[in-house]
Amino acid sequence: MVESFQEPIHYQNERLCMKVWQFTDLRTKQPLTSQWHYHKEVEFIVVQEGALDIRTPDNTYILSPGDVVLIGSNQLHLSNKIDDVPLVYIVLHLDLGPYFDEAMMGYYRHFSEMVRPLEDLNYIFGENPRVKEQIGQVIINIHDEMMNKTKGYEIAMSMYVKQLLLTLLRNDGRELLQPFEHVDAAVMQPILDYVETHLSGKIDMEEASRIAGMSYTYFSKFFKKCVGVSFTYYVNRQRIRRAEQLLITKNMIIGDIATEVGIENMTHFYELFKRFTGSTPKHYVRKLRYTKEEVDQL
Repeated sequence: MVESFQEPIHYQNERLCMKVWQFTDLRTKQPLTSQWHYHKEVEFIVVQEGALDIRTPDNTYILSPGDVVLIGSNQLHLSNKIDDVPLVYIVLHLDLGPYFDEAMMGYYRHFSEMVRPLEDLNYIFGENPRVKEQIGQVIINIHDEMMNKTKGYEIAMSMYVKQLLLTLLRNDGRELLQPFEHVDAAVMQPILDYVETHLSGKIDMEEASRIAGMSYTYFSKFFKKCVGVSFTYYVNRQRIRRAEQLLITKNMIIGDIATEVGIENMTHFYELFKRFTGSTPKHYVRKLRYTKEEVDQL
């Protein structure tokens, strides 16, 4: 079993739903750790001095001064100091949920990671140094506001969060953040909660449509129009996301994991897992345990 833990994030201001902190690491180069961690909050990191190695199951980011990385909600990741010079960096943990107002609901499905992980947006920082600098400065500004707590800092922090999201949106050259139908969170959130709490058993679209207060046929069209994928696709994706977590946090055989995420047919489970992760369950675990070079040699 790969070592992993869910990191608790203690907010400095509960109403702002965030924690931002500057870290200074004076140690010598550290060996690669196998302990992965995750948290529900989205994470932004900006390096100010030194170099930092950030890894997710699919990517490795070597950050130098000025570099920025975005890690999505519940995304497995680990970090390591990679040289002997002092390392200084700022980490922003942020629950985006409270920042979704009416003006943002057309982008709800993207920033809430209903279809794709926010990690996919890291390409922006590699292709656009100006945007990388802008995002880095906003993170620094958020840190300064939190540390100084001058009058009205809560308003300033809220504005900076919106600036982060708008900057990503406006510079998404690959059009990953396409607007969709306006989403009423009061309607959608109970549906998402229903799926989340029933992943280990049967998830009935008839029940989901009842929760939404819609007919079965209308709900099917409504969900795809708002989210961009069918209800069945979304449910399967959430089941596999849960399976990924179980693979690296529980000492369970694959058959039991499939049952735990509500998939009784093992052939179907393997097909879905490969479709959503690009790997078999065994290879997925190996990716977390070894470097990419070591995985390629396995």
